[in-house]
Amino acid sequence: MKIIILGAGQVGTSVAENLAREANDITVVDTRDDLLRELQDRLDLGTVQGYGARPEVLRRAGAEDADLILAVTNSDETNMVACQVAYTLFQTPKKIARVRAQDYLHYPRLFTPEALPIDVIISPEQLVTDYILRLIENPGALQVMDFAEGRARLVGIRAHHGGPLVGHALRTLYQHMPGVEARVAAIYRRDRAIQPEGDTVIEADDEVFFIAAAEHIRAVMSELRRLDRPYRRIMLAGGGNIGKRLAESLEDRFRVKIVERDRVRAQWVAEQLERTIVLHGDAADEDLLLEENIDHTDVFCAVTDDDEANILSAMLAKRLGARKVMALINRPAYVDLVQSGAVDVAISPQQATIGTLLAQVRKGDVVKVHSLRRGVAEAIEAVAHGDRHSSRVVGRRVDEIGLPPGTSIGAIVRGDEVHMAHHDTRIEAGDHLILFLADKRRIPEVEKLFQVGVTFL
Repeated sequence: MKIIILGAGQVGTSVAENLAREANDITVVDTRDDLLRELQDRLDLGTVQGYGARPEVLRRAGAEDADLILAVTNSDETNMVACQVAYTLFQTPKKIARVRAQDYLHYPRLFTPEALPIDVIISPEQLVTDYILRLIENPGALQVMDFAEGRARLVGIRAHHGGPLVGHALRTLYQHMPGVEARVAAIYRRDRAIQPEGDTVIEADDEVFFIAAAEHIRAVMSELRRLDRPYRRIMLAGGGNIGKRLAESLEDRFRVKIVERDRVRAQWVAEQLERTIVLHGDAADEDLLLEENIDHTDVFCAVTDDDEANILSAMLAKRLGARKVMALINRPAYVDLVQSGAVDVAISPQQATIGTLLAQVRKGDVVKVHSLRRGVAEAIEAVAHGDRHSSRVVGRRVDEIGLPPGTSIGAIVRGDEVHMAHHDTRIEAGDHLILFLADKRRIPEVEKLFQVGVTFL
């Protein structure tokens, strides 16, 4: 696939890294020559220096025969105009734009072929907000990923001593929970992937990914660790776009406080929110945290635009007694450094965003992609189409499909029902299959399985 990426910032670079490894023809456009040179030194891709919304720049980038344009510059307006130019002058088939300002997103009529012809709108702030909300709603989880419009979930959790399943073979999971269907999709032990089998024994500190219907998540979590009591008190460091959106979503169900260091912004956020307490101050101020009873806070979540401030304030909050601390971290190197250390959950905007973008470039009918383990693994939701003559999966049992090594079908969503996949489960047309890939280099092989042959009408 020929793809043009406008913007060599953190999101653009992250997408380029992921797509360049998958034999795509990538061209990155940016005004900064130093960023483009650094990308070319590391990745097999083309670069063009210039303003991405200008017709001649897009022409030099190959827009005349591009399959997809991904506009993720720092300017919403540049991204929107670039998609308009690509549609009008080059008839680019698919156009994706990052749009951050809520003012635009409130008017969906703007994004139609007659107005601004953008096929997919990406709002990183909203994606990150949704990601954090799922973590708060599922105490103890490291990652929570929705599939089939929330009917099924893939949850990452760290097994602890005292969990009923810890020290026992996986097959006993079903004996402990009769009537609850769940499937362990992957186990990571000291950063090494282990293929789950019936006789695989879960050990304390294993990172376990399991799939289950949304209503069964807490029951499965209770098998792997002592359940955390539900959260009640939330403190957010930063009243920016993410902090404000989080508070709006949480304040009806939780006791929420925001600490914002800019006085004008703090006052404005306080006026916008109904039940949230907004404090003007520094979230890394020990006296302020103690005064606001940080030791009785269930979740401290630092979501400012400063990585260092987020890490330091989260570490301080943890030392002062906060039950769970999370920090929004843009730099991938920092994520690896602090995860599972002094910070309980490191939230990467790139990891939260990349899946939405990857779903648009996958071949076959892939409707959802979640990046796992900092981009090494993936979970995808693919729809089976065709019949036994035109499809490699429809009409076949799971053990007949021939999945690539390290790939497993965890669950099948058929209508409103979630079924765990067993070796003799037969795939039907229209089924949504949730697959786990321990090695994302196997993606092309999985894509071929879900591509329908020419005999299917």
